[in-house]
Amino acid sequence: MLNFIEYAVSYQEYLGYTAALLGALSFLPQLVKVWRFRSVKDISTGMYVIYALSVILWLAYGIIIKSAPLITAEILTLVLVSAILIMKYIWR
Repeated sequence: MLNFIEYAVSYQEYLGYTAALLGALSFLPQLVKVWRFRSVKDISTGMYVIYALSVILWLAYGIIIKSAPLITAEILTLVLVSAILIMKYIWR
């Protein structure tokens, strides 16, 4: 078990970036679907606004603790979530 922990710690940055990338990219299918069909009627504005505020706070936290994976994830997520919110506003 100790070897696994030592191994995981040595790859913690890779683990962080992988988690960050997957978390941020989870919004990509929704973004593609909204873009393709130009339909935002089933998108919850409230949920995306609250989530965007959450992402901004996580980004601030990442900057404070100087965590590159967290900063990267939150910037990418904020771009994708913002794009969905912009399309929601434009195509309402």
